[in-house]
Amino acid sequence: PTSLQSLTCTLITLHFLKRILETLFIHRFSTATMPLFNLFKNSAHYWLLAGLAIAYSTYSPNSRAAASDPWPYLTYLSLALYAVGELGNLYAHLVLRNLRSSGGSERGIPKGVGFGWVTCPNYMFETVAWVGVLGVSRSLATVVFAAVAVGQMGIWARKREGRYRREFGGTYKKKRSVMLPGIW
Repeated sequence: PTSLQSLTCTLITLHFLKRILETLFIHRFSTATMPLFNLFKNSAHYWLLAGLAIAYSTYSPNSRAAASDPWPYLTYLSLALYAVGELGNLYAHLVLRNLRSSGGSERGIPKGVGFGWVTCPNYMFETVAWVGVLGVSRSLATVVFAAVAVGQMGIWARKREGRYRREFGGTYKKKRSVMLPGIW
């Protein structure tokens, strides 16, 4: 494999390893935030679009990632975006986790990096991380995967904004954007 193919594999593997560790040790799911149907929908998204489509379009001998890297600065920028995205996403998940006690159902208004910009900075930072993966893989399948993911996260972010407004009323400051500053 070329350096871009190996790097893409490493980034995607680290992303999903982080997701598994967050699921085991950070997230506190409820039926309202993670209905059973979402388990199947999310798994299909990961296995079909990431597992098959990105894998085929990135690791095949004729892929753009199979060629030598003509734009190393794009690769460096993409790695920086990936790191900022993954670390920002982890930070947002930790903030959200600390709003609820173990086994509790109470919520608070999240504050911290990104929460003043959008309702769901965890989704914003995940989008940034996938833009980083795209810059390394240079794969159309990564664009499709990210577009589907961003679309779904945008739906969840709108719902969360509405839930915050209903739950906290005037104490919650309405956000101009729910996920991507100035865009969505």
